[in-house]
Amino acid sequence: MDFYRPDFPVRRIFESSLLLIICCAFYLAWWLLAFKPTGAVKGMKTGWLLIPAFAAGLAAIFLAIGGIQAVPAGAAVSPGLIFWGGIAAYLILLAITRLLLKRPVTTELFLIVGWAMLALSEINALYGTGRFSQRPATFFAAAIGAAALASLVCYVLYYDLGSRAGYFDGMIPLLLVGLVTAGITVAIGAA
Repeated sequence: MDFYRPDFPVRRIFESSLLLIICCAFYLAWWLLAFKPTGAVKGMKTGWLLIPAFAAGLAAIFLAIGGIQAVPAGAAVSPGLIFWGGIAAYLILLAITRLLLKRPVTTELFLIVGWAMLALSEINALYGTGRFSQRPATFFAAAIGAAALASLVCYVLYYDLGSRAGYFDGMIPLLLVGLVTAGITVAIGAA
């Protein structure tokens, strides 16, 4: 059975990363068409793009979890700490953005925190398998943190921007997630 092969976790995380890039590409294509400041294409003319985005994203999550769970002991951080830390971060950010900053709650906050938590778990697992040494693991953890922080800034600012600025603001998180994930994917293949 594949599960017992030493490369199983790495392969699953690599496949997950490829699917997440596909998810970002379809989500970005939808955003580019459906949120254009002038001439936006609404309804199922663009809405269908969310179907492959959702399918690829969901498959990416399942593959990533399978890879992460198959890693033998040796990860830098307890996977439970990342999971519970992600939940705590979401709840804290939800309270701050809603109660203090008066920003309407949307799915994007969940997606930003969920992506960061999953990506950090993948890096942790890749370190645990020996695929990443401390240097690339630290680099990608910092890149994930920076991308998540920039995405949170975009999330908070979105409703205070005009339609044109908001259009570009909404693209930034998708581009950052896609770029960081692509970097991780290339690094897995090169390691």
